[in-house]
Amino acid sequence: MINKGNLILDKTLEFSLSIISFCEVLEAKKKFIIARQLLKSGTSIGANISEAQNTESKADFIHKVKIAAKEIEETKYWLTLCKKSENYPFNNQLESQINEIGLITYKILSSSKRNNR
Repeated sequence: MINKGNLILDKTLEFSLSIISFCEVLEAKKKFIIARQLLKSGTSIGANISEAQNTESKADFIHKVKIAAKEIEETKYWLTLCKKSENYPFNNQLESQINEIGLITYKILSSSKRNNR
């Protein structure tokens, strides 16, 4: 499911697949709580961005993207815990991906709010 021409959908789908793989690594190391939290927040970003593509109004679109932005921040938190914890694996690529997705999402929010006035 590649969405030609929709960068944020492509990026969030790719990120979700990467998060699934990373969470499998965490689970193999018996880091179940962080794995579960990271899996939920990390895959929720793409789900909300995807839902935003079929909203009934501009306000609903902005709301869905805001939810995705909150999930981005939560995902960054769980990844930071992995990065700073001695006994947890960390994946630099995930950090780069989430930062890029965050920049795109905040740009979408900014331009959507500006155009909604």
